[in-house]
Amino acid sequence: MSFATGAGPTKQEMRAPANPVVHLELHTGNLPRACGFYTSLFDWRAETVHIGARSYLTLGLGNRIEGGVTEADIEQPLWIPYVEVDNVTTVTQRASQLGASVELGPREGPAGWRSVIAPPAGAAIALWQPKPGGLR
Repeated sequence: MSFATGAGPTKQEMRAPANPVVHLELHTGNLPRACGFYTSLFDWRAETVHIGARSYLTLGLGNRIEGGVTEADIEQPLWIPYVEVDNVTTVTQRASQLGASVELGPREGPAGWRSVIAPPAGAAIALWQPKPGGLR
């Protein structure tokens, strides 16, 4: 996006991206402490949801994007953005052809399919394909 002329963004720049970031997931070694910090500082709401036999801690980040938190055995916490795609398998394969390593191959969950890729010069990113009528 360029604002060098002082004008606002063009109509093309204002269009929604074809593959938007739809979810942000925190991986942390201390789930209660991390959630306590974010909910206290930003008034984000944390809520456990049950999907089938599983549960997941959602984190309400506002009205544009939702989030979640998962406890993981890691030293350094990290945020992983989820990008919505039409076909998680096809996009995962394309990412691999472009040089990304596949950290997690396409997997089906209760609400959709996901994979995690690591680009050659970038940070890990999840690809997300929601099930029809499922969570976005």
